[in-house]
Amino acid sequence: MLYLQVLINGILLGGLYSCIAVGFSLVWGVLNIINIMHGSLIILGAYAAYFAFTLLGINPFVFVPIAGVALFVLGYALQAGVINRVMGAPVLITLTLTFGLNLILENAMIFAFKADYRKVIIDPPLGLIEIGSAFVPRDRLYAMLLALLLVGGLYAVLRTTRIGRAIVAVRMDREAAALMGVNVPRIYAITFGLGALMAGSAGSLMSVIFPISPLTSVAFLGKAFVICVLGGLGSIPGVMVGGIALGVLESFGSLWLGPDYSTTIAFVLLLALLMFRPTGIMGKRGFE
Repeated sequence: MLYLQVLINGILLGGLYSCIAVGFSLVWGVLNIINIMHGSLIILGAYAAYFAFTLLGINPFVFVPIAGVALFVLGYALQAGVINRVMGAPVLITLTLTFGLNLILENAMIFAFKADYRKVIIDPPLGLIEIGSAFVPRDRLYAMLLALLLVGGLYAVLRTTRIGRAIVAVRMDREAAALMGVNVPRIYAITFGLGALMAGSAGSLMSVIFPISPLTSVAFLGKAFVICVLGGLGSIPGVMVGGIALGVLESFGSLWLGPDYSTTIAFVLLLALLMFRPTGIMGKRGFE
């Protein structure tokens, strides 16, 4: 029964990981930018949810769409005003730019919020659901379900809306999309905004589960990177599979080797995939 509990914990964690990674995967796949800011955007969303809860009494689950919209505006402005100026440059240039922007954002958060760890404490607690001899924390369950709903919503946007089809077209062939009348710079800004939206929404959910600090942004960025490689760049279902797989592997790795080695397990898995299946579990060219 211990293994059942560990499996449940891993699945709950993996659903959240999917929401963390999907925005990173979208920006990387469409803009060909490795967004080093992604982890800090998650933390910024978590801080927004924390202060909305402590100062205004807004539940972080209710705050998710507000955090998402706020981060979308920030992401859109950053892409349109700063990053768009170097689009088409070598990857090292865009990587350096997002690295610099990340340093500015991370240090601004440390200055404004300090580096102390904080966490949303919901009172009264949401309690547990009993499944045989295993227990499911309601806060983690609700966070996972909301996270998967957000990922599914993004998938539906890409498949069924005009903006989504334009994003897919730019992902597949930027020049051909431009010839068909797609405003490529605007689509880039919208895509980066959607990536920030997913990051902010994930951060709002994470504030209920994990302590937050600007210093933890690197860990979230690393997990997003691993999940993209694990699931396959350009596949939202792959991100969902990769997130859940990473959550389960980390949970069992923590059980067998100790929690200090969970990150090591993730990156060993990353190296193995790069060697034997670099496209990931469900990687393909373009979004479905």
